[in-house]
Amino acid sequence: MSGPSRGRVLIADDQEMVRSGFRMILEAAGFDVVAAVGDGRTAISRARQLRPDVCLVDIRMPGVDGLEVTRQLAGPDVVDPIPVVVVTTFDLDEYVHAALTGGASGFLLKDAGPALLVEAADAAIRGDALVSPSITVRMLDHFAGGGTPRQPAEALTEREEEVLRAVARGLTNAEVGEALYVSLATVKTHLANLMRKVGARNRVELAAWAWETGRMAR
Repeated sequence: MSGPSRGRVLIADDQEMVRSGFRMILEAAGFDVVAAVGDGRTAISRARQLRPDVCLVDIRMPGVDGLEVTRQLAGPDVVDPIPVVVVTTFDLDEYVHAALTGGASGFLLKDAGPALLVEAADAAIRGDALVSPSITVRMLDHFAGGGTPRQPAEALTEREEEVLRAVARGLTNAEVGEALYVSLATVKTHLANLMRKVGARNRVELAAWAWETGRMAR
């Protein structure tokens, strides 16, 4: 690979063919694959050692599964989290919910295609998140049907409400700025304020909260 790396990636999947395929796709797109491992315990160890920009993790792996890998690398109690994107064959509701509430920066199905794999890695590295379009609506329905949502620590401003709804619709930071005619820096400031007020660690949790509180029905 010539030129600067697009980002450093760790791949964790128990199928060698999948690891090889992902490596080819990512390296062709300009990423540096720093490790490709076949089980969750090794994924955690290598990720902590190498500190990649993002980990692409399967759910069903021997020993420690991908959901536990996600919690240990990116969960709410992790002081210095590493972005994790769950990439799996299984889109069961409980897996999606566990992955995203466990700190994942995205949830992608293996049949989503090379372009979405690259986009998900890019999104996680820049602090955005991507969820497979085929499961987004179902995921949001799941969150919308949850229990009593937590209340924000402070009231949200009108602009913060607009940013929140844009994020919940799946827009990236750049798209939010375009839609609301504000700079990228302003979007990031609003997101930081929203996460502080809502108690969310990332934009996926913000989106879930927006649906839980009925804001997307407005």
